[in-house]
Amino acid sequence: MRLQKRLSISTQIALALPAIIVLFYYLQPLVDYMTYELFTLKADSHWGQVINFFFYDSIKIIILVFLISSLMGLVNTYFPVERLRNYLTTKKLYGLQYLFASLFGAVTPFCSCSSIPLFIGFVQGGIPLGVTFAYLITSPLVNEVAVAMFLGFFGWKTTLIYATSGIFLGVIGGFLLGKLKLDRYLADWVQQIQRNADPANIADFELENQSFTERLPAIIADGWGIVRKVLPYIILGIGIGALMHGFVPENFFSEYLSEDKWYAIPLAVIMAVPLYASASGIVPIIQVFVAKGVPLGTAIAFMMAVIGLSLPEATLLKKVMQWKLIGIFFATITLFIILLGYLFNWIL
Repeated sequence: MRLQKRLSISTQIALALPAIIVLFYYLQPLVDYMTYELFTLKADSHWGQVINFFFYDSIKIIILVFLISSLMGLVNTYFPVERLRNYLTTKKLYGLQYLFASLFGAVTPFCSCSSIPLFIGFVQGGIPLGVTFAYLITSPLVNEVAVAMFLGFFGWKTTLIYATSGIFLGVIGGFLLGKLKLDRYLADWVQQIQRNADPANIADFELENQSFTERLPAIIADGWGIVRKVLPYIILGIGIGALMHGFVPENFFSEYLSEDKWYAIPLAVIMAVPLYASASGIVPIIQVFVAKGVPLGTAIAFMMAVIGLSLPEATLLKKVMQWKLIGIFFATITLFIILLGYLFNWIL
């Protein structure tokens, strides 16, 4: 019975994936038909643009998030968190630990808020503070949801540049923060954890003896679970973006954030800090910024600041570090995001 059920699920997956790919390929004509034929809206009308934008981008992003989340689930299945943490703790990596920690942040599905518990786990396992910061910087910026949405909105080239720069930001930021020897600015109870740190606290993890076919249903289920978790934010973000796309004048944002204004990127980053949103909520809005004339680098810098530098994150970090360290952390990442914004505008 169990074998039959497993085969049934595998068969459903085998049938569903080609159907999803076909739907993705023919999505724009289908949405155009629904908007302009079934709903009888005009292509040049405000509501015609809003409805077409909303349905097309919602379905496209949901498909991409599901596919990429499932792919990252496969990665996490064969390279589990516990084993990677143990590897960072016990191996001589000759400086590459910053890169591995940043890559680890990129493949783990955590936002800036949910990264804090794993931050404590790193400290408890004896991982140096700079390496821990490399993870903490990259984790909210580069994840499967951000990659999927960037791929859907901006294409593979921009997605690759964004993901690479987010990982690079984690590596350089973690390295510099590590060299500053800032452990004394951690909260007292975290410093106590550091003194008692033991790599043995990070348990090794042995994979279950399961075949790929046996693992696949759980991987797909986890991928769909991520879609359900972020779906409200995707719908909200795309809904706001659709309304902006249909009703906001072309030069509304570019008047203050155009490429010829030297202060545009610092202004965008400073404006973003009081805000808080996940990638699923902010990327659709960033797409509209770009469509309305804001340079892509400026828009990405704004997004990075919203995701990686927020007041809620600072409040959570206060539980594990002193305000001085939070200030140094935020100032360092702010500087790098601004520099990346100028670099993006230059190369994109």
